[in-house]
Amino acid sequence: MGRYVLRRTAQAAVALLGVSIVVFALIHLVPGDPVRPALGTRFDQELYETLIARAGLDQPLLLQYWNWLTSALTGDLGVSFRTGQPVTGALLQRLPATMLLAFAALLVGLLIALPAGIVSAVRQGRPVDYAASSFSQIGVSVPDFWFGLLLILVFARSLGWLPPSGYVSPLEDPVEAIRRLILPATTAGVVTGAILTRFVRSSVLEAMGAEHVRLARAKGMPERYILRHHVLRNAWIPVVTITGLQLATLLGGIVVVEVVFAWPGIGRLALDAVVRRDYPVLQGAVLLIATGFLLINLLVDLLYARLDPRITTS
Repeated sequence: MGRYVLRRTAQAAVALLGVSIVVFALIHLVPGDPVRPALGTRFDQELYETLIARAGLDQPLLLQYWNWLTSALTGDLGVSFRTGQPVTGALLQRLPATMLLAFAALLVGLLIALPAGIVSAVRQGRPVDYAASSFSQIGVSVPDFWFGLLLILVFARSLGWLPPSGYVSPLEDPVEAIRRLILPATTAGVVTGAILTRFVRSSVLEAMGAEHVRLARAKGMPERYILRHHVLRNAWIPVVTITGLQLATLLGGIVVVEVVFAWPGIGRLALDAVVRRDYPVLQGAVLLIATGFLLINLLVDLLYARLDPRITTS
């Protein structure tokens, strides 16, 4: 187990190094001057050269990358060209909102996927199975922005039950925070639930076809007992992997939802940085998202190995 942990940790570190190289290279290969637009109408040659020197853009590209990487390892991701605010502080300020939305969306997805996937597998070939499969197909196909706008139109504008957008910290007003979280979490959670439903269904079907399950049926054990103690115990292990992957995807891939609901998360910050050509903020946001994705994958792999010891011997 110890060797497996070290091997997976080393692989994650190498992958993160590769991501940092790609992020740095792609952003610096984009044509245009990132500092000039930040000055706007206040352009001054001396100030321009000062900002260039402060950002290290007058140095060779390899030296720029080395300085950026070593600073990033200490938590210093530079300073925003637009606001002059440290990038690390801006990201940490937006991180709680993104994490809250991602975990809430994952919870909504699991509340949908677990019962739908299990019932669909148990009732294979029946109307409920076709209904669950149809929901999964529709949920994956419907665009996030369209579904989010539809929820706003129905529950915020027409019925007036929920606020259409905005974010309130749970520490300030828990009730209002939940009210503002429901619509964006549902928007992202339905898509997540549609994806997870497929995996839950296939995992349960695979477990139901195992030899020890057929033996339990041959012994005359009740179906509920078989489902609870033989099927679900083995079926939920692969679900752990896809659930972790969906959480990592939500942390870095809910930009559209954040924009539709004016949610001040990291995805929206990265999008604003693209529009404003604020390279330090964009680099920091992408690096943070990639780091979170790799860390979650690493934790999922370690948990999977803990649940299934055969993984460590492969």
